[in-house]
Amino acid sequence: MWWMGIVASLLAFGTGCVSLTPFAEVRARAGEDAFVRVGDQLVHVERAGSGEAVVLIHGFGGSSWSWRHVVPALAEDHRVVALDLNGFGWTERPREPAAYTLDGQARLVLGLLDALGLDRIHLVGHSYGGGLALWIAANHPERLRSLVLVDSTLPAYSVERRSSVAAWRPLVAAFLRTVALRPSFVRRGLLRSVADPAVVTDELVAGYLERLKVDGATDAYHGLTANVDGPRPEVDLGSIGVPTLVVWGADDGLLAADHGEQAARAMPDARFVAIPGCGHLPMEENPAALLAAIRPFLAEASRLAGLHTNNRP
Repeated sequence: MWWMGIVASLLAFGTGCVSLTPFAEVRARAGEDAFVRVGDQLVHVERAGSGEAVVLIHGFGGSSWSWRHVVPALAEDHRVVALDLNGFGWTERPREPAAYTLDGQARLVLGLLDALGLDRIHLVGHSYGGGLALWIAANHPERLRSLVLVDSTLPAYSVERRSSVAAWRPLVAAFLRTVALRPSFVRRGLLRSVADPAVVTDELVAGYLERLKVDGATDAYHGLTANVDGPRPEVDLGSIGVPTLVVWGADDGLLAADHGEQAARAMPDARFVAIPGCGHLPMEENPAALLAAIRPFLAEASRLAGLHTNNRP
């Protein structure tokens, strides 16, 4: 078949296949307390603090580790939960493709909330995770106190990334093991995502890569990128009624800040904040500025929600 030649070329290109970390090893390394069972799946979470819950959803290629610079400060006032989505971080990789669709990822987030006994939350999503957060806000507004979108996609992003080529598992496996799961490939992706190249250190590359090289990576990449049947997911931004903060790196080269401004104007209760000299990864490039925008917003959202509750007849 045509793809056999491509697979052979990819294998020849690499100097050897990248090894994947068995999930049992991941589980032992992270510790049992780092996982929450959602149905038949073990979901990895980072937890800190107490108070009203703030749930952090990472972007495509990221993980809960992406939030490491902001979790401690947020935990001073809130109960912070940062999860790893299907296909990322230390979360157990399901085999079924449905787990990697927008609905599948939303089920994971909502199932985690139920498992943790979290009724209403402040939801923060970055990039791909922002598109997922928007989808949850549109379809399950009763679960949200507020919404924060950081350099966010729209929900349609998860469909636009998909391709019929990704359906060929041998090609996917060869691409992952010889190209995508190598430091040079991850480094190039991170460099495209920042305004300051000095941010992309060996440590940063290793941190992102380590959490992608997990057993089940082929199933995950296939599920995240292969075409799926069904209508294109759309969200009417005018229907997002919860208080919303849209934060953007002013120098984002992947998604221009204009997208964020337009989205904020389309939502009835949203404000927009740009971070100067920052690209697509504010939590890596300027976590202090990101926190300076998020923390007062969360405090105000909680105060207004309290006033609304106290004024009910």
